[in-house]
Amino acid sequence: MADATDDRLRLLIERIERLEEEKKGIADDIRDVYAEAKAVGYDPKIMRQVVRLRKMKPDDRNEMEMVLDTYKTALGLG
Repeated sequence: MADATDDRLRLLIERIERLEEEKKGIADDIRDVYAEAKAVGYDPKIMRQVVRLRKMKPDDRNEMEMVLDTYKTALGLG
């Protein structure tokens, strides 16, 4: 039984390692796209914010924007 369990664990670990490698490759690709965007004049920092906003549910985004506006008003920024 231990051999089967050991094999299963080894396979799971190897799978995680492969996925981690893929994740690193994808992160490198994303970094390259931001570098390309910067090279043609876009602001990568703003692009990252837009990507983050697009991931949010509309209700969550609206709530965040309302709270942000409240904070900005309280601090005299808006």
